[in-house]
Amino acid sequence: MSIQVIYLMAGILLFCLGVAALILRKNPLIQVVAINVMGIGVFMWFIANGYSIDIIDNVPHALVLTGIVVAVSATAFALLLLVRIQTRGTTSAGDRDDV
Repeated sequence: MSIQVIYLMAGILLFCLGVAALILRKNPLIQVVAINVMGIGVFMWFIANGYSIDIIDNVPHALVLTGIVVAVSATAFALLLLVRIQTRGTTSAGDRDDV
C-alpha cells in the first residue's frame, strides 16, 4: 500500500466523519468543526491526487493553499455569527444600543 493510497483513504475517512458529525450533532459549534473536518478531508484527497512518482503537480497544492485561507476566513465568520446569535438570544432588545 503506497503513501498516496493511505492519504486518499484518510481524506475519505475524514470527510465521512465530518458528514456524520454534521448530521448527528445539533450543537452549532460542533457543526462548524465538522465542516472544517470535511474540508481537511478534501484537502488531503487533493494533495494525494496531485502526487505521483514521476511528477508532482503544483496546481492541487495551490488550490489547497487557497482553500485553507478561505476555510480559515469562513470559520471565523461562522464563529462570529454563532457568537452574535448567542448574545442576541440572551439580551432583550431594549438593553442594546447597537441594534
